[in-house]
This record gives sequence, structure tokens and C-alpha cells, in this order.
Amino acid sequence: MNEMDESKVVDLIRRAQQGDGECRDQLFGLCRGYLGFVARAHVESWLKAKVDASDVVQQTMLEAHRDFDRFQGRSEKEWLGWLRKILTHNVADFVRHYRGTAKRQARLEVRFRDPAETGAGGGGAAEPAAPGPTPSQELARMDDELRVSDALATLTPDYQEVIVLRNLQRLSFNEVAEQMGRSRPAVQMLWMRAINKLQQSMGGSDGTGP
Repeated sequence: MNEMDESKVVDLIRRAQQGDGECRDQLFGLCRGYLGFVARAHVESWLKAKVDASDVVQQTMLEAHRDFDRFQGRSEKEWLGWLRKILTHNVADFVRHYRGTAKRQARLEVRFRDPAETGAGGGGAAEPAAPGPTPSQELARMDDELRVSDALATLTPDYQEVIVLRNLQRLSFNEVAEQMGRSRPAVQMLWMRAINKLQQSMGGSDGTGP
């Protein structure tokens, strides 16, 4: 995937829309890892005990295959945006289902933030995350989503998790520390190292990250 530039993705889209099954399979294969990170960004706290992010990705891939003829875009951005929309709707469906069947556990669900919302999280955190883009929007605004997700996949699990929690779920460092079972200083150091490693994986400089 590292050598897969945007023009190649656009060519796969064109050929798949013309009925080339092999190109269609390649196109979907390229995006599975990307969708995995978007799904992990959406499936938060209480929902993780009920739904695996891979289940959301699988459902999204099945629906995208089924409805591929409805996709009319031509660019990589349009393609990824279409997939993100399907995934976000699937996450929302899972949320409605589990909230409807497990209302007695509502106290465990206060940390959830709907994928369509942009506000900060709840839970009485001492340092709430600043309002900003949703996880899908955060990843989408990066210059090259597929390249970023590809680079993320090369990181260690701890590095992946701290970036997903801090940059995509937009949790405060206090919340990230709680999620990861570490102290806040340890999490901040881990995050800085993870960002540095991500930049190196993408061919960037050894800065301290954003």
C-alpha cells in the first residue's frame, strides 16, 4: 500500500465501475485497514464490550459491496467519504440497538459520543477535549488518509491506541490515561513518541508532533 498513489486508486475506481471484479476486490482490500482505524475511533468505552470494531468494518464492507453500483464518485476522497458515511451509519445503528436493549446499563454509557456530534465528551473529566471534528472528519482532513492509516498500521499497539484515543476520539490526556491504565505523564510521553514514530513512518521529520 505504501506504493499505492492516488492515481492508482482512481484507476481502480474507474475499472471497478466498469465491471472489473479483480480491481473492485483490490479497491476494497486497500481500504479495510483505513476503515479499521475509523471504526476504532467510533467504537468507544462501553460499546467495545459489545461490538468489535472489526464487526463494524465487516458490515460496512458487505453493504458497500452490495451498493457499489450506487457510488458515482471518481476520486479517492469521494470513495473514502462514501465508505465513512456507511460506517458511521452502522455505528449509529449498533448504538441505537444496544441502548434500546440495555437501558438498565445506561450509567455505563455516559462516555459515548454519537458519531454525528462534534462536542466534547462527558464523564466529568478534569480536562475535556476541545470541540472539533468527528473521528471521520479528523482522519478525512489529513492530506492522504490511506497513507496515514497505512503508517498507523506499522506502529506498535500502544502507539496506535494512544493516537486513536487522543487524535481521533479526541479524549483529554486524563481520559486517555484512564483508558490505558497509565499515569497522565506516561501517556503524554507515549503520545509524543507515537506521533514522532508516525511522522518517521510517513517520511517526515523528527518533530515532537502537533
